[in-house]
Amino acid sequence: MAVSDTGIRVEPGSFRDPGNRVFHRDGEVLRGLDERAAEDWRALAASGFFRTLLADGKVCGTEEATATPPWAAVLRHERIPFVSHPYEWSFGMLRDAALLHLEILRAALGAGFTTKDGSAYNLQWCGASPVFIDVGSFTPLPPGEPWAGYRQFCQTLLYPLLLQAHLGVDFQPWLRARVDGIEPDQLRRLFGGARRLLPGVLTHVHLHGAMQQRNARATTTDVRAQLRAAGYSRELASATVRGIEKLVRRLDHRAGRSHWSDYQRTCGYSAQDRQAKERFVAEAVAGTGTPALALDLGANDGRYARIAARHAGYVVAVEQDPAVVDELYRALRAEGERRILPLVMDLADPSPGGGWRGVERAGFADRTRADVVLALAVVHHLAIGRNVPLAEVVDQLAGLGAPGATLVVEFVHPEDPMARRLLANKPDGIFPEYRRDAFERLLAARCRITRRAELPSGTRTLYEAVVGG
Repeated sequence: MAVSDTGIRVEPGSFRDPGNRVFHRDGEVLRGLDERAAEDWRALAASGFFRTLLADGKVCGTEEATATPPWAAVLRHERIPFVSHPYEWSFGMLRDAALLHLEILRAALGAGFTTKDGSAYNLQWCGASPVFIDVGSFTPLPPGEPWAGYRQFCQTLLYPLLLQAHLGVDFQPWLRARVDGIEPDQLRRLFGGARRLLPGVLTHVHLHGAMQQRNARATTTDVRAQLRAAGYSRELASATVRGIEKLVRRLDHRAGRSHWSDYQRTCGYSAQDRQAKERFVAEAVAGTGTPALALDLGANDGRYARIAARHAGYVVAVEQDPAVVDELYRALRAEGERRILPLVMDLADPSPGGGWRGVERAGFADRTRADVVLALAVVHHLAIGRNVPLAEVVDQLAGLGAPGATLVVEFVHPEDPMARRLLANKPDGIFPEYRRDAFERLLAARCRITRRAELPSGTRTLYEAVVGG
């Protein structure tokens, strides 16, 4: 993120709409608007539907600030606690984000507005509640104008949902591969024959792709003129949005049970181990005061994320299994939880930077400077299960914390049943450094160890350490 002499940091992902640009100054999230965008904003701010969306927390808090050159107006936005990307969301999260986007668009159309964009990146999260952040996307709706964001909506929201709901294919790798999402031609090849008749496929995949090909040489002005001549109206646009909304509500995907979804029962902890571990974690997080951001790596069902949330301002719960994250998300949503954000991510292959010049969408490590990092029952999976050198594992865990952050890490001894199970699938002697003394030496080189405790089973040790201390 570029920093100017005035201390302004321009947001790398905010450049596609030249009429407004997001930047950061003195901890504030600001948006600069040109003359036309400022005019649209003032019309929007005066509208009843937008005030309702703000009051309901469906659009990020926004107010006008003092304008500074070269902008005609400047907006101040509520800061999102942790920025995530759609390929880090579960199926339920992506579907709820899509439904909020459609709800907001439907409300805008009813008031004579539309949105210029339809991207999943226009939404973020406050815990298990989606929030629309692209206030600069709203614009008055000209007569006969189609929804300009339809293609983006299909490629980054609808198509991934169709892929997983109809075919059972996880969408996350597809969205991670292309910042603009899944092209109609890509999806059409997967939905041939009888699959063409699955809900939403014929209209939004095959017909959409055919229309794109037919109008490939037509200008946007030509297409608009054709729609107006055909009698396309705001009412028809609203009906189309309601149809898409109905389709998205019908789409669902519930994965079967997996090793990770049953991990809390099969991981071999005794009741005494679990109680001692919960007590250690609670004391460690509480001892930091009120940390702004806690990170729970390998969160599974969110047991320890919930403990951290009793003391921390916000918790990001990272888990590699999309089905487990989806189950956790649905539980948090039902609870109305706004301080725990579940994310899908493989710690051995975390989200890299992506998009334009590799910085348009920041990588996970660049977004994460936590005050507390929980790494419970993670080290052995990375070091043995994924062949990551133990020193590299320690470096990653410490690197996700800010200087002075608290790291709570669990080391599973080689003789522990779970470690022995992992080692049984590896050649003998491949991990000579996987020992408690070696791990403790590596941890002490990166952190100041302040507390350690053996669990009653005698095969697992918990450490509390200060990063860089």
